[in-house]
Amino acid sequence: MKKGLILIFTILCLFLNEELCGQSIPIELGWAQNSVNAVVFRKNSVVSHNDTQYVAYYDAKGYLTLAKRNLKSTQWKINKTDYKGNVKDAHCSISIMLDGDGYLHVAWNHHNTKLLYSKSKEPNSLSLSQPENMIGKNENHVTYPEFYKFPNGDLFFLYRDGTSGRGNLVINRYHVCDQKWTRVHEQLIDGEDERNAYWQACVDAKGIFHISWVWRENYDVSSNHDMCYARTSDFGKTWQNSEGGQYKLPITKLSAEYVCRIPENSNLINQTSMYVDKNGIPYIATYYTAQSDDVTQYFLIYKEHTDWKTVQITQRETPFSLKGKGSRKIPISRPQVLVDDRNQLTQVILVYRDIEYDNKIIIALNQDSDFKNWDTRLVSHSSVGSWEPSYDTELWKKDNRLHLFVQHVGQGDGEKLENIPTQHIEIQEIKIE
Repeated sequence: MKKGLILIFTILCLFLNEELCGQSIPIELGWAQNSVNAVVFRKNSVVSHNDTQYVAYYDAKGYLTLAKRNLKSTQWKINKTDYKGNVKDAHCSISIMLDGDGYLHVAWNHHNTKLLYSKSKEPNSLSLSQPENMIGKNENHVTYPEFYKFPNGDLFFLYRDGTSGRGNLVINRYHVCDQKWTRVHEQLIDGEDERNAYWQACVDAKGIFHISWVWRENYDVSSNHDMCYARTSDFGKTWQNSEGGQYKLPITKLSAEYVCRIPENSNLINQTSMYVDKNGIPYIATYYTAQSDDVTQYFLIYKEHTDWKTVQITQRETPFSLKGKGSRKIPISRPQVLVDDRNQLTQVILVYRDIEYDNKIIIALNQDSDFKNWDTRLVSHSSVGSWEPSYDTELWKKDNRLHLFVQHVGQGDGEKLENIPTQHIEIQEIKIE
């Protein structure tokens, strides 16, 4: 059955785009009535360690399921765990990462709820230990768990402690040397009980941790505004702005470095993505409606020498509104941004979905040094519904191989479900030349 699906997809790719379309590797059917398996803030949905790739998802009945394969094989070893998630809430996604010793770390089922975290019993294993605390403090109101791996094999774990508009960013560090977690920050970015930060982050090749964020004034997504930035080169002990200026912690609305001013009610989305190239230059992808436009567009925000610049990537024609609370049924996905800097010319890559392209997967590649010209290409042969992109971050960093987690999913406004059957989950390999 799997070989047949791969053959069909390969034939379709010949008609679609022979340059970008690679092999699609099916896993199994999974829950698809909302986007809980396919939200952009999964860090990570799929991740590689040495020659093995790991995937996590909710199966058809909502069980936390883990799978792995050798990167040279299309055959998966699957372990359905005994743990279930609240799959009816798209916030309650699963995040995974492997530390430097090969232990799999998993966090799942969070939306202002108690921490659910487990680690594999052995390196390179899919068998999980019993759920445990990391620190034992500020772990009862967890949302948006995210793992990030450093070059030395240690991990960062980020989450929001609290609610939308009134939450704090918490950072823990996992030390490979003694296999223990320590608290780095309970309140790195302070909303002063009036707002909270919605972030995206990245670890660069030198082990510098970069973070950018928008401010949210209340529960309504339309109250998002502005884009800010900070970084640390000492595992969070001290933080700097992009010019190396020292932050006094916690960072507040007044002390933050603003890299792009975007007013409220601009359709500015939260929790997108960022990437940092080999020279330490950060690139942030997002979407919003510029004051000179009536339609929401994708933008790239990046640092050039001493200045931050913002360039428009798309020329969309279909307007929409983000007003409201909870997960939304949005005609475009939040974007993933990657950088290919193997050659002399840095190539920025944007991955997204758009209703203007029948909700198919799109990749836009820049074609010049000032990022004004973009080559837009279709990747998927059919609609992926309300899917948002997530990818194997560690495989891209290591080998510049782009592997996307793909599943056709539904999503209704305000956590409503769509009546669609289970859908195939697959890893789609994309060839970037």
